[in-house]
Amino acid sequence: MKRFFVLMAIFLTIFHYTKAQKTDTLSITLENVKYPYPVKYLPVNTEGQDIKMAYMDIAPTIAANGRTVILFHGKNFGGYYWGNVIKALTANGFRVIAPDQIGFGKSSKPFIHYSFHQMATWNKKLLDTLGIQKASVLGHSMGGMLATRFALMYPEKTEKLLLENPIGLEDYKTFVPYITTDQQYQNELKTTAESVRKYYQSSYFTLWKPEYESLVDVAAGVTFSADYPRWARVAASTFTMIYEQPVVYEFQNLKVPTVLFIGKEDKTIVGKGLLTPDQQALHGQYKLLGKQTAAKIPGAKIVEFEACGHIPHIEIATEFLVALTGSL
Repeated sequence: MKRFFVLMAIFLTIFHYTKAQKTDTLSITLENVKYPYPVKYLPVNTEGQDIKMAYMDIAPTIAANGRTVILFHGKNFGGYYWGNVIKALTANGFRVIAPDQIGFGKSSKPFIHYSFHQMATWNKKLLDTLGIQKASVLGHSMGGMLATRFALMYPEKTEKLLLENPIGLEDYKTFVPYITTDQQYQNELKTTAESVRKYYQSSYFTLWKPEYESLVDVAAGVTFSADYPRWARVAASTFTMIYEQPVVYEFQNLKVPTVLFIGKEDKTIVGKGLLTPDQQALHGQYKLLGKQTAAKIPGAKIVEFEACGHIPHIEIATEFLVALTGSL
């Protein structure tokens, strides 16, 4: 009888896990995540691999003003979190392009050398393929590093550079201990919904709200996938990309109109978990970094938001969208 109850307990545990997995599991190309607008794909060949880059191409909902904005998402996100920004921009006459970078979102997850230079060339190819001669580039978080690299490489394609709480305002490798991509891969494999939620609460938002759980659901949902080790390996590779490819020394070389949108309570540090609390307190202070960065960029403007963390377009959506459309 005791053996029976033990077997029943094991069965119920497996049943509940399987049920949870079936409910929560996401594929690593997010096929089961609904994006705010239809998704298309750009074929790309790199390092002997045929891959694809997902993107949304949304027409203006009023008379077109002839201008385009391309949106570069952050490291822990994809195009799915741009819905309200796209709606606001298209309502003001803009065409909007919102790609998932290779290695992210609905795009392919190849094992390749990841670099901001390569990503910039893929985004130029996307614009060229769509017949877009020039675009304003809005980059959030990691997308801010990419947007900066894009503007440095292709100033003729960049109408304006718009940076929303970009990372890379410091050179992380000067104060964050080095770890190999393999070590970071092992860290990525430990990701859970609780670890994601804890990080988002401590770094991204000043006050946690139930609606932010949808962001956790995507980041944690892929961990149940049988293909999650591939996702984790790519995530580790892009962590190394951020660590090894700073843009902070090149802000003074920008030659396009630039606006920084800074949530002043942001304390994001790439590799934060590798630092002691005392070390963490010395870095990631966006209330200082925003002004310091604006001072480095010729003619740059800065819009600062009180009581706001890493993602203004979600945490203070109305205020951010007013500032964004006004800056355009």
